[in-house]
Amino acid sequence: MKSALRFYALALVVCAALAACGGGGGSNNSSSTPSGTGSSGGTPSSPSTAGTSNSNQNTSVPQSNVANVQPVTVGVSPGMTRNMLTTSVTICQAGTSNCATIDDIQVDTGSNGLRILASALPAGFSLPAMASGGGVASECAVFGSGYAWGSVRTADVRMAGQLAAAIPVHLIADPALPAAPTDCANAGPAMLTVASLHSNGILGVGLFPVDCGSGCANAALPRWYYSCTSGGTCTASTQTVEQQVTNPVSSFPLDNNGVVIDLPAVADAGAASVSGSLIFGIGTQANNTLGGASVIKANSVTGYVTTTAGGQTYTLSYLDSGSNGFFFHSSQFPLCGIWYCPSSTQAASASIAGSNGVSSTVAFDVGNASTLFASSNNAFGNLAGTSSQGFAWGLPFFYGRRIYTAIASRNTAGGVGPYYAF
Repeated sequence: MKSALRFYALALVVCAALAACGGGGGSNNSSSTPSGTGSSGGTPSSPSTAGTSNSNQNTSVPQSNVANVQPVTVGVSPGMTRNMLTTSVTICQAGTSNCATIDDIQVDTGSNGLRILASALPAGFSLPAMASGGGVASECAVFGSGYAWGSVRTADVRMAGQLAAAIPVHLIADPALPAAPTDCANAGPAMLTVASLHSNGILGVGLFPVDCGSGCANAALPRWYYSCTSGGTCTASTQTVEQQVTNPVSSFPLDNNGVVIDLPAVADAGAASVSGSLIFGIGTQANNTLGGASVIKANSVTGYVTTTAGGQTYTLSYLDSGSNGFFFHSSQFPLCGIWYCPSSTQAASASIAGSNGVSSTVAFDVGNASTLFASSNNAFGNLAGTSSQGFAWGLPFFYGRRIYTAIASRNTAGGVGPYYAF
């Protein structure tokens, strides 16, 4: 899901800009609730990415033989949200074997950084807080569906055979913190529990190494980083890039230039569950080569690409495994709430274009959301809803494809990130 945090470079101005990330709204029917965690939109004041890609860089890619496949699934999520891609993540006290494996973590190419609910940690398991000025570093992570408030802590993150050592992670709803500052709390609904987050956390494996970048390092921006004192006061603060919540993949010693999500196709009526792979690295091992995939370069500051569909051009467009549907504005399909509900499944097509001039025409289907939600299935390749701006290629786009997300300024066999490929 896109986040208002540079999550995306949100970089994340981008993320924040993606108001459609979480589906643009909610529902009293939990089975039809849009995924609120995968993405968020950015604002005009969002910071720039941590780095700008350099087309003159050497594109040789270090090769690896480290285990690099993390199992991912779509099934019954904690919040009963359909089309939620999840995995398990192991976090450890840095440099120790004192670890905890947390299940039901949403996999999100629309944000950057690991965010875990404090309530999901075992009793007595603690992570060291990160200092900020005279207080504790904290963050307000704003997504399209609401905000997540918590402290910044240091942990080792382990997935498959990979280790991201001593990186900053976001501990959501940390009981050691005061309530969220007013500007954060006014950003939308609170996502501070399993019921509201619909998962135990978010694994942001998007286009950027950190969630904010130079913008937060140079200025104390509202709704980003804060310093919270023992007296219960939280004040917006700067945060160095090294201390910002970090995309774990970018901190792996190898296989650190991006990810591949590989999911099987699903039938029009959906599937009860789907199992696939989150593969670390692009062009670093035999299982993550680009092959004939089209490389769609994303804007190096915002992470956006451009989608043209139905005679409309959406310049705020992104590929987002954290959005549980396709989200775009169209008068072609009747609505039931925020979801599209045509009387029968409709075929559609769109063109996705990058800043490198490469474009790819994509065929997709729009099903009747009411019919889909009435079934017992959890994975749908044709679930779509409306948004006020942008075009979110959510999880339905990932079924039956290998989707590559290359990290900004990292060398790959397809050139320097950020880019998507499929």
